[in-house]
Amino acid sequence: MWERVVDGKSLSFHLAGINNQNFIMRDEETGSWWQQVTGEAIFGPLKGSKLTPVFHDELAFETWKREQPAGRVLRPDQNFAKGYVRADWEKQIEKFPVVTPASPGDALPPRTLVIGVTVSSAAKAYPFPEVQKAGLVQDSVGGADLALVVNSDKQSARAFGRSLDGRTLDLFVKPGSVPLSIIDAQTGSEWDFSGKAVKGPLAGKQLTRVPILLDYWFDWKTYHAETQVYLATN
Repeated sequence: MWERVVDGKSLSFHLAGINNQNFIMRDEETGSWWQQVTGEAIFGPLKGSKLTPVFHDELAFETWKREQPAGRVLRPDQNFAKGYVRADWEKQIEKFPVVTPASPGDALPPRTLVIGVTVSSAAKAYPFPEVQKAGLVQDSVGGADLALVVNSDKQSARAFGRSLDGRTLDLFVKPGSVPLSIIDAQTGSEWDFSGKAVKGPLAGKQLTRVPILLDYWFDWKTYHAETQVYLATN
């Protein structure tokens, strides 16, 4: 998700094409073409400019609804129902070959869904199935101690910094908790999926959210050539 304002001017975008299964957007004001995944103008008068990212989530509706009970939902327009993608779109698109060549000894199959994290120019990819299975993964990227968490819906993912008030917390998922509950080993405080402590000595404290990108491995490695890969066997 990106802001539409560049150099003080609001731009209007529409889909112009597909590159490596990523949208290419064209702005109506200058005719420049923009790469969806990076937010960078790759052709036209604004080539080299970058859109400002907007912090966002990709959540299962049940999780979003629980956190935003008064939230508004954009309903499908029945007048354009035939133009919407099918519910099985992801499975259908998996049948198409990718244009990014697989390298010998590549860490992951091309269409592995990863949680991509970038901190201080350091990038790391976490295979979604591994984080999903573990529930919570603790690691460090770019010198930052992080926790990657998949909610009890098994679809929604977030990342948090584990440093709080000068110390690093060790976090683990409370077994069988629905909604998800996270416990820190240092104080026994209980945290929810939003990163807020809801019980215990740290109640009311908030962990810092870290931006993530859910992406296919073949795409993530294209735009993060120096990325590391997290594997549970590491």
